[in-house]
Amino acid sequence: MPSFRELLAQTKAGIREVDTGEAGDRLGQAVFLDVREPDEYEQGAVPGAIHIPRGNLESQVEGRLPDHGAPIVVYCAGGTRSAFAARTLEDLGYADVVSMAGGFNKWKDEGRPWAAPRTLTPDQRNRYHRHLLLPEVGPAGQQRLLDAKVLLLGAGGLGSPAALYLAAAGVGTIGIIDMDVVDASNLQRQVLHNMERVGERKVDSAKKTLTAMNPDVKVVTYDVRLGADNILDIIDGYDVIVDGTDNFPTRYLVNDASLVKRIPVVHGSIFRFEGQVTVFSPYEGPCYRCFVPEPPPAELAPSCAEAGVLGVLPGIIGSIQAMEALKLLLGLGEPLIGRLLAYDALEETFRTYKMQRDPACPACGEGAGEIVIAEYDELCMPHPRLAPAGA
Repeated sequence: MPSFRELLAQTKAGIREVDTGEAGDRLGQAVFLDVREPDEYEQGAVPGAIHIPRGNLESQVEGRLPDHGAPIVVYCAGGTRSAFAARTLEDLGYADVVSMAGGFNKWKDEGRPWAAPRTLTPDQRNRYHRHLLLPEVGPAGQQRLLDAKVLLLGAGGLGSPAALYLAAAGVGTIGIIDMDVVDASNLQRQVLHNMERVGERKVDSAKKTLTAMNPDVKVVTYDVRLGADNILDIIDGYDVIVDGTDNFPTRYLVNDASLVKRIPVVHGSIFRFEGQVTVFSPYEGPCYRCFVPEPPPAELAPSCAEAGVLGVLPGIIGSIQAMEALKLLLGLGEPLIGRLLAYDALEETFRTYKMQRDPACPACGEGAGEIVIAEYDELCMPHPRLAPAGA
């Protein structure tokens, strides 16, 4: 049986090794793969390196490095583990792999660029462990969520489940705008609140619930009416807006402001036993004005307060809104851009409809003029298929 030295020599003979100088020439062109242990990686790494401990390489590399033809520079502390890792990658079908002789220790001693990477704390690694197991999320994706900012329009029926799941997922900053108070009639569906909070401001109740759930989350509250005079300032800096509003004036206002700031809006609506979700991504897909050019007549648009809503329904639609927001933040899958997801609770069916941008849209169309942020108080009634959240 060969000794370790003999095995190492055989391994190095079968792979390509480069010195730190040649590896440095590949910085910015090749993928740098750090195969050291987490405690080593946390002390410093090559900028932009992907970290997969040697012991996890076989199980994680396919998800983290899907391109088998991409150039890869593998390194460890001194060049031994990286040699074995390079052999493993070649066995897995990676075509352009080199091991950096001397490893990170030599790289750092020569004064080459390195940085202490941002890492999750032990408590965070435990809290988000199921996310970290997903190659599509992993530590980098979780860090992205912790850095993200999502604004919720409403802390009611749709805002409640969306807020709970976004907070649980570790979205670092959650803004909530709502100028209402908790009423006992809300509790059939607005799960952020409880009987002890009846009479409290909804934003205060929501903040208590979310911060108790996850101390990583910063909750920013806006106990104000959203209007033309403040909307651009309020939404500025947020990555995604989750819209749970229940009236046309606010929806048109949010649409126009989101186009100005180029912030995607995850729109949700509910009515009786039906709900809808779509994503309005500025100038990528249709906007709300493409979707609903004009409000319907008031007699055709009863509100949820008038027609009722099954309490579980906003939980389903709000959860889908949270999912779409996370997909946007992480760059995952196919968000509902240009598609409308319709849910019927009585039939227990989901249907998806394609939506197109309107070339003549006065807000996002090719010939649209400058967007003017204005009030639309004359549009006072919600649409029967778009009524919801706070109701």
